[in-house]
Amino acid sequence: MAFQTSTTTVQSIASITTELWPTMSAVLKSPWQTFGRHATSSAAASPRPVTRPDIAGLEIQERTRSSLPEFLQSTHSSALRPAYAAATSLEAPTVSGIMSTVPHGALRLWNPIPRTFSFTSSLARQYSTISRKGPLSQLRPVASVGNVGLALAQRRSVFGGPSQNTLARLEQAANNNPGSATAQAQFYSALLRANMPQIVVDRHRTGQFASNTTVESYVQKASNTLGQSDSGSQNLQAGNSNLTPQQLQALGQAVGAHVGGAQVGKTKGGSGLKSDPLYVVIEESMWSTIFKWARWLLGFGLAAYVALILITLFVETSGVLKKVGGGTTAEVRPEHQNARFTDVHGCDEAKEELQDVIDFLKNPERYNKLGGRLPKGVLLIGPPGTGKTLLARAVAGEAGVPFFYMSGSEFDEVYVGVGAKRVRELFSAARSKAPAIVFIDELDAVGGKRQSRDANYHRQTLNQLLNDLDGFDQTTGVIFIAATNHPEILDKALLRPGRFDRHISVELPDVRGRMAILKHHMKKIRLDPGVDLTKIARGTPGFSGAELENLANTAAIRASKHLSKFVTVDDMEWAKDKIMMGAERTSRAVPLKDKLQTAYHEGGHTLVGLFTKGYKEVHKATILPRGHAAGITFFLPHEEQHRSKGQYVVDLQVAMGGRMAEEIVYGQDNVGDGASGDIQQATSTAYAMVTSFGFSEALGNVDFRSNYDQVSPETKRLIDNEVRRLIDEAKESARQILQSKRKELDLLAQALVQYETLDKEEILKVIKGEKLPDRLQSMPDADLKLPDISTPHVVVPPPAPPTGPTDVPA
Repeated sequence: MAFQTSTTTVQSIASITTELWPTMSAVLKSPWQTFGRHATSSAAASPRPVTRPDIAGLEIQERTRSSLPEFLQSTHSSALRPAYAAATSLEAPTVSGIMSTVPHGALRLWNPIPRTFSFTSSLARQYSTISRKGPLSQLRPVASVGNVGLALAQRRSVFGGPSQNTLARLEQAANNNPGSATAQAQFYSALLRANMPQIVVDRHRTGQFASNTTVESYVQKASNTLGQSDSGSQNLQAGNSNLTPQQLQALGQAVGAHVGGAQVGKTKGGSGLKSDPLYVVIEESMWSTIFKWARWLLGFGLAAYVALILITLFVETSGVLKKVGGGTTAEVRPEHQNARFTDVHGCDEAKEELQDVIDFLKNPERYNKLGGRLPKGVLLIGPPGTGKTLLARAVAGEAGVPFFYMSGSEFDEVYVGVGAKRVRELFSAARSKAPAIVFIDELDAVGGKRQSRDANYHRQTLNQLLNDLDGFDQTTGVIFIAATNHPEILDKALLRPGRFDRHISVELPDVRGRMAILKHHMKKIRLDPGVDLTKIARGTPGFSGAELENLANTAAIRASKHLSKFVTVDDMEWAKDKIMMGAERTSRAVPLKDKLQTAYHEGGHTLVGLFTKGYKEVHKATILPRGHAAGITFFLPHEEQHRSKGQYVVDLQVAMGGRMAEEIVYGQDNVGDGASGDIQQATSTAYAMVTSFGFSEALGNVDFRSNYDQVSPETKRLIDNEVRRLIDEAKESARQILQSKRKELDLLAQALVQYETLDKEEILKVIKGEKLPDRLQSMPDADLKLPDISTPHVVVPPPAPPTGPTDVPA
């Protein structure tokens, strides 16, 4: 392919070489590849010029180009046609000839990639013919159209027509076969499709190439296309003073867009002046639109991906989409325990029974040799806080095996089949880590008795648990331990031998157990040497191990708040009272009259228990309101487990002692309602004596409590009479004791009002008339005036029981 040798041509060549270097490489190689082959026959094969008067005299038809601006339609086409320089021959220029005239380094200088500049030279077309005999003899110069650098700077692309490679290939074929009219026709057809009619006309006018009817039709079509441009070019050659620089710039943009494959829209008015600009709209090609959409889709996909990652992080961290069950799935993980039997106190019998399990886990061969079989499952039964879970952890710690723990509430959820699946996973994980211990706390949550109205998923979980217990092989070295507070609601199939062979009861600790538990928890606390833990243990009957641990911790917290160096007896007593009765209601305003009446009430309980032989040891009396009680008196229980009829009778007397003290001091009509709890306790004890213990001579040794609904009305009436008799006798006995100790009762009541709380030693000092110099009085200036009442009527007391009143103990 040949190019016009001018500055603009150099720029065009640079642009094409940077963008279409493969095509340029093939074109530049073509003349050299065929030079030697056609050198000898070029003269003979050179055709003679053909003169066709019908073609030479063709009259150019005028047509309107809708794609050009209005001012372009009035411009002669010769103004837009390049003005070729004079030449000595009409031969087509060759690439080698053109490239020889280009200065050294011009291509690099005019390359648009490293440099950016505006073009002010003439506009050259992209394609021209190539001849083996040299450049064309005459090339018409292209009129200067002003600054058309924008059009030339645009990327050349021939969308909708033949590509540049196709044109180069067809031109090479036509040049190699100048005598073939078919090759010329194919090349002309491609040039017309590429909107290059000028090259068709110029090539045909050289007369060096063959022609036929098809070729002449293509030449005629090219001439018709150039008809409008020829008339405009003549006017432009005559002088282009009628076109302004703005119009020429717009014209260059339109021509550049048209060459690039785009279309030029029509303009609505406008002369191209600054006041009346000319708007040119360049429509995008199909490939440009596809590229734009592809770029948008790629950006949208990337943004969507980033947004999805952010949303996922937000959902995972905030827990917005949690399951309906409200919790995450508990993963079964083995735990290695550090607990030992030395950390467990108050349940020595349970530790002895579990020692066999530890021996089996340590030495399973010893039992397998003799054919012995250890129990498959061990069920720990007992009240809450007695140390069932701690026992299971201690067994795993002593044996040194993995410990698998799950709560019964973690198995079942609203989804059917989840519980059964978790049971399988639990036992499968235990078998893989054998020897191991599987512990399920609160077994009643999953192993309750099956009923017809139970949900399907609940039955599936229990059935799977039963199946896994039966499927356990003793050689696997896996022991199953469970704990429950309500063994009576467990399914019978779960409790049968072969599943839970051994049931171990873990009861509340006794005095020795409570003493051992307190000593264990006091190891981490700085305890005052004067604290007697034995008295604390005796004063906490019914406390579990968890409650005793809470007691020690509460006492340490109170001592820390008071900035004490050690935990004292007062801290321990305060913590015990808080756990048993609740916190002190110090903000409650109690009138002096109510305080005095409460003091007489508690003094009555204290004196009846103190002066009754064989009763519990008095521990403390207080009138500080705690919980729902206005005051309370503590007694330390005995160690024996069995109690006689006389001890129950004394319980009734002590229970009625508070009410009798109020009747003696205030009269029967002025007794307060604080004795309701005492009456309830006395009635319950009397009913147990009559209906369960056989302590009534009128009813005999018959159990009426188990089938009380089936008892006849006459028997029920007799039971009520016996209960009333026992309570009335206890009231009269308490009245007799208090009337005989009226002086002590007044002294004790006044001391309770002043000191609010008295222990056993202080009570003994007060009733003897001694002072308490080490204690601070809460109401030192209070005028304690006893109420004026009539002398109570004298009641003849019944014969004194064997456990009657005695002197004040030492």
